[in-house]
Amino acid sequence: MIDETLLEAEDKMDKAIQVAKEDFATIRTGRANASMFSRIVVEYYGTPTPLQQLASFNTPEARTILLTPFDKTSLPAMERALRDSDLGVNPSNDGNVIRIVLPVLTEERRKEYVKLAKTKAEDSRVSVRSVRRKAKETLDRLVKDGEAGEDEGTRAEKELEAITKRHVEAIDALLANKEAELLEV
Repeated sequence: MIDETLLEAEDKMDKAIQVAKEDFATIRTGRANASMFSRIVVEYYGTPTPLQQLASFNTPEARTILLTPFDKTSLPAMERALRDSDLGVNPSNDGNVIRIVLPVLTEERRKEYVKLAKTKAEDSRVSVRSVRRKAKETLDRLVKDGEAGEDEGTRAEKELEAITKRHVEAIDALLANKEAELLEV
């Protein structure tokens, strides 16, 4: 039962790291990439639809993205969703494709993105700690109910702390990489 609790906790912590990676991918750096648009939802025939399901992405230059819609009638809705997003882009629509030229990031904007990355990293750390707390409560209950010995409980808690530390360090490493990428001019 102890091993199951530890495995479940590690699994949930891995998911928290995966969420952190996805969150970091949506933060814009100096280069254009399709993952920046993963959270944008377009109102398509009355249904909120992810932008990535409505168009193909092409990056002809470092700061330019071309969106080619699968259905040309969705162009105005896609353009509206892009304009309303928090990316700060101004899409241009030529009737066939949407061209997005990303402006050069100013120092102030880079610092805002670093703050955003730190916030997302802290959210992931909180998530990992929450998983640790729940697993520790489960371990304490097992020891209290007599389903596991105190020595086993202590060993499992030390192992849980090691797992938690490893996952928090992984989140910190992801943050450090994203910060370096953002501050690179």
